[in-house]
Amino acid sequence: MILMPPGSAKSTYTSLLFPVWWFLRHPRSMVICASHSLGLARSFGRRARDLVQEHAERLGFAIKPGHRAADNWSTTAGGEYLAVGVRGAVVGRRADLIIIDDPVKSHAIADSKRQRDFIWDWYKSDVSTRLKPGGRVALVMTRWHKDDLGGLLEATAEDGWRVLRLPALAEANDPLGRPPGEPLWPEWEDKTALARRRALIGDRAWSALYQQRPHAPGGSLFRIDRIAETEATEPDGHVVRGWDFAATAKDDRNEPDWTVGVKLWRADDRRWIVLDVVRIRGSGLEVEELLLQTAARDGRKVTIAMPQDPGQAGKFQASWFTARLRGFHVVSSRESGPKTERARYVATQVEAGHVAIVRAPWNRAFLEELRDFPNGSKDDQVDALARAFNTLETEPAAAAMAPVHHMVR
Repeated sequence: MILMPPGSAKSTYTSLLFPVWWFLRHPRSMVICASHSLGLARSFGRRARDLVQEHAERLGFAIKPGHRAADNWSTTAGGEYLAVGVRGAVVGRRADLIIIDDPVKSHAIADSKRQRDFIWDWYKSDVSTRLKPGGRVALVMTRWHKDDLGGLLEATAEDGWRVLRLPALAEANDPLGRPPGEPLWPEWEDKTALARRRALIGDRAWSALYQQRPHAPGGSLFRIDRIAETEATEPDGHVVRGWDFAATAKDDRNEPDWTVGVKLWRADDRRWIVLDVVRIRGSGLEVEELLLQTAARDGRKVTIAMPQDPGQAGKFQASWFTARLRGFHVVSSRESGPKTERARYVATQVEAGHVAIVRAPWNRAFLEELRDFPNGSKDDQVDALARAFNTLETEPAAAAMAPVHHMVR
């Protein structure tokens, strides 16, 4: 099982070059190549057939006359190749090698339990039973879902499987020996290009498609389908920017939390509107600069709500930031209780349909994190949202209009 991101030449290696390499070493064998659709599988078969024909003299065999259909061809050395889709039957054929190249074609398929069950049943009943004694299966795919074919095979600990996971950005103990953070194919997509792609598709899709680590697709707290989108508007009332600070900066060897600031407005009609989200993985100085720049942009009518971590260092950070924000209304307090409990109050308003977000580029990552909480890999935006909401509920609305002051408690 080889797990690789999109655009990493999986099909070139697997469905084009590998069958020809196999026939060179096992000339009288039967190969079945399957993909998510018959049309795609037939295309792979045609290209592999043409490669054999082009290099027949060097290979020592050619395509057998009269047996050269794109989805079913034979070699003059006695080999046979059959291309099928995941919905195609392979009854009556017995294979020495079965290649499965990307059995899932989209998130819609991967997120459908019925479709995932169909592919799993197809593998168990139609594919694995077609192997000759001693036959091999090569599964090459991009991960989409925790319970896709690759995930189920790993979870059931099928005997004989060897798994090679090649993430877009190397992690610790990379099988290719890459240093952490090194791209898989830098000539094709370097770090900058991959960073842009990650920002575009969001963390959930990035973790699955590019790092080959899909996580649970849903949490149990936030009903994000009930969060409405709205156009940007000038708030008239109490607004709070809630912050959650990360302790570690991003580098090539880690995947730290984010520093996040969520700006929340409680409108007169008892709706809560998320006006803006800023976040950074940066050094202490970069975090401080973001905090000050955001405060200046928000203006002095916006309350700034910050956490005070336990211990002397947490007290010093809160006092330092408060002093740097002189002239703004700042509240700082310790976190209390589990994260899920702190988030539950705003989650009930989400479920009631009382929360909306301003349409903006940060929406995707924000909604994905809410959806996956508390099972997702990150919860910084949830923490910042909960702090903003709880501050709006506990701080008097008039405080934002009162003479500016600082409050550390």
